[in-house]
Amino acid sequence: MSDPIKVALVDDQALFRTGIRMLVSSQADLEFVGEAANGVEAIAIAASARPDVILMDIRMPVMDGIEATEAILRAADARGGTKPRIIVLTTFDLDEAATRAIRGGASGFLLKDAEPEFLLAAIRTVHSGTSVIAAAATRELFEHFDSQAVVPATPESFESLTARERDIFMLAARGLSNSEIARGEFLSEATVKTHISRILSKLGLRDRVQLVVFAFEHRIVD
Repeated sequence: MSDPIKVALVDDQALFRTGIRMLVSSQADLEFVGEAANGVEAIAIAASARPDVILMDIRMPVMDGIEATEAILRAADARGGTKPRIIVLTTFDLDEAATRAIRGGASGFLLKDAEPEFLLAAIRTVHSGTSVIAAAATRELFEHFDSQAVVPATPESFESLTARERDIFMLAARGLSNSEIARGEFLSEATVKTHISRILSKLGLRDRVQLVVFAFEHRIVD
């Protein structure tokens, strides 16, 4: 049996933390390893407990979730090894802060009123690294807030993708899952997963949320 997924929670509302702690602790494959009430405490928890997944509120006193996300991932880079996956929590469906958090390295976002089953599935999904939470919503965020942004030049790394990898990239950037891409391209899911892994490696991206961000910021997908 594999080790449980270590989960930490950062939120300034004590009652909310209690509910999430109880929910996570009720799952055999999840382990609740710590909680924090602000971004400064979150950095300390990330360093001491080494969670696999962090649920991060955006708006908090002392230090907000965006700054904390960036600091935690910088520290993980400096330390080496596996970075925690960070899911930002927001009360607004279209939230500019969520966009900034994803740019800062978060692996996705969830509404704080999400169903418990969806939250648990999101933790497992992000930990597996095989798909994106709310990919379409992530792209919608960037479209909503950055329609007037200056388009940066397409990196040379994108030119290194093969024709097939570019096809897969475009589909993944539109939010299609591995199974949807496999059906549409008449491939096995294992083959799609291999392509996605190679694409992420060539582009220096961590996961499929970062792929969506890359595609939107460089206007590769219309």
